[in-house]
Amino acid sequence: MKIFSANIQSLQELYNSELRKALDLEEQIVKALPTMIEKSSDTQLKQAFQSHLQESETHVDKVKQLLSQQEDSSSQTCKVIHALVTEAQDTIKDVNDPDVLDVALIGAGQQVEHHEMAVYGTLQNWARLLGRHQDAQILESILNDEKHADKLLSQVADRVNSDALVAA
Repeated sequence: MKIFSANIQSLQELYNSELRKALDLEEQIVKALPTMIEKSSDTQLKQAFQSHLQESETHVDKVKQLLSQQEDSSSQTCKVIHALVTEAQDTIKDVNDPDVLDVALIGAGQQVEHHEMAVYGTLQNWARLLGRHQDAQILESILNDEKHADKLLSQVADRVNSDALVAA
């Protein structure tokens, strides 16, 4: 429960606050992906997660770069990603069949990707409104990475979901 309000008074303050949450979002993903890589049994899924881990490490640097221009460059907890990561961790513990676990990991990964796309699309729009065109370009590049990661997971899912169904 939040005791004190952030008292956001402007779009710029909202933008800065959401950037700090985006930093936490990426840091949480960087911590969670190694487990997802380890638990994946499908080679292409492992590669997709490994590729996104590298992208996410770059995203941490890019968001830090954007925040370095602000007074407060510390991260702020992203409760949504925290919840999604917790759900994925619970699922990993609950699912025993490797094929079904791959399906569950893809689902968890896509939930994260969709949230990231919403966050970065919104931040990009706000950056443009604020006249922060360089920020908007950086945020667009991150958004494109997230869309690409989601597309890769969808391609892997087409095959992996069928494998899990056949194994049942």
